[in-house]
Amino acid sequence: MKISRQQPVINTSAALVAAKAALAHGTTLGTAMVVAVVDSSGTLMALLRADGAFSASVEIARDKAYTAATFGVSTDQLCAALSQNEILREGIALRPSIILFGGGLPIKEEQQVIGAIGVSGGSEDEDRACAEAGVRALQRDPFSD
Repeated sequence: MKISRQQPVINTSAALVAAKAALAHGTTLGTAMVVAVVDSSGTLMALLRADGAFSASVEIARDKAYTAATFGVSTDQLCAALSQNEILREGIALRPSIILFGGGLPIKEEQQVIGAIGVSGGSEDEDRACAEAGVRALQRDPFSD
């Protein structure tokens, strides 16, 4: 009996592509963002902080990425899924590193979560838009290790 499995994870090159694209999108919005990219287990792979970005946004961005990676859905989707069960929502929200508002997206390859991106520093809509820009950059960038 095999007792192990392989888990694909985002590589450093891809993490940087996503982080740079998200940060650049924040610049076009006029917002100083922090972008974190984690692998599928929530381990930090890349972190970029724009000049002038709030220092508190560093942990918030990482936590958004961690939440999206470990639950396999966006932070928005997780919040919506928990909206009908107050006890469960509050219990999960009180867990360390869990964020239940917009700006965290899973990164998938062949329908499997390989990591996630989290963005903080702007409004929820701006954070979401920057995270989406980071994920989109991976879909069009033909990088390799």
